[in-house]
Amino acid sequence: MAEEGGVVLLSSSKKEREAYENYADLYAIFKTTEKLERAYVRDAVSSKEYEPACQRLIGQYKTLWETLRDTVPDVQQFLSHYNMQCPMAAKRLIHSGMPATLEHGKPRYSQGSNSAVSIANSVQAFITTMDSLKLNMAAVDQIYPLMSDLLTNINKVEGFPAEFQGKEKVKTWISKLHSMPASQELTESESRQLLFDLESSYNEFMSVLPQLQGS
Repeated sequence: MAEEGGVVLLSSSKKEREAYENYADLYAIFKTTEKLERAYVRDAVSSKEYEPACQRLIGQYKTLWETLRDTVPDVQQFLSHYNMQCPMAAKRLIHSGMPATLEHGKPRYSQGSNSAVSIANSVQAFITTMDSLKLNMAAVDQIYPLMSDLLTNINKVEGFPAEFQGKEKVKTWISKLHSMPASQELTESESRQLLFDLESSYNEFMSVLPQLQGS
């Protein structure tokens, strides 16, 4: 800590000041996310307002954490150290990596009966993601956006039977990718498993398609 012109500074170097600014940003992201989550639970914000705001905060958190990973390897410990009571934000940002509207399969807003466009977009998202893996795209920052887009499109389709497991598999992989550094690449084994899960989910989706189109 240094003193300059009668003003007490928290740091004496540019690097230290940047670190404090990053900590402050991380603190603000968690506090904002906690308020958003609680507002959504209380119906103070609509799904249409909540989802893009939450996705933006998740993106900001992931970008910031990439720069803080060496100094803040355990974000949960950071929250405890500063006595931050943000359980809902911690679940959303650290563990889930997706808005509640996607995680719980709640439509972004009322859609009525399924449209051919929603179903077609889901099929295309499946194919695009699987083709990317077959082309050896394995970096997290390549696969994560595709998986997120896939889940967004699946959630626009209503009427899945209770036994449909494809959506849960996609959500599990999104959470896994969310916890990894953007530059990290899936191992060959992980890529094969992800492709297998996507292909089985796609086949399941296609098998229930007549039921979805009739809903």
